[in-house]
Amino acid sequence: MAKTALTQLQDQIEAIRREAFAAGYAAAMQSIRDFAAKPAPGGAPAATRPPGRPRSVVPTAAARPTRQRQPRATARAPRRATRASAGRPQRGTNARLVEEVLQSNAPRALRPAEIRRSLQRDKGVAMAFTSIRHALVQLEERHTAEQIADSKTWRYRGSAGGSA
Repeated sequence: MAKTALTQLQDQIEAIRREAFAAGYAAAMQSIRDFAAKPAPGGAPAATRPPGRPRSVVPTAAARPTRQRQPRATARAPRRATRASAGRPQRGTNARLVEEVLQSNAPRALRPAEIRRSLQRDKGVAMAFTSIRHALVQLEERHTAEQIADSKTWRYRGSAGGSA
């Protein structure tokens, strides 16, 4: 009998905690909606759509808003294709940039760190050392750049084989 009373008390405490959490969450979301509805200082009014609820929060049934589910659109264009084409550089850009740096410093040989610094300074491009190394190998295969003996320096060779 004492065990059931303790279990009932724990259940009541848990129900009160959930209700308090749901009420606090609802109040916080209302504050966010109110803030988002205010126009920005000196700008156009913000969107009035309320932000979505995180999946981890599950309020009680009384606090849950009742709304109709909208049918999901089945034929949507993939987002990845538009984002990739808009933000990614064209294929072969790294090799072209590295070639331009080597060509501008010819006949002097450069280390990958110098190539990287020059790219950042002159072209505003941050390129990883792995990408620089890959571009140098591509240029070597095209006979446009060559590695100096056993050193880690590279030199522009010219378009003996033609670059394509």
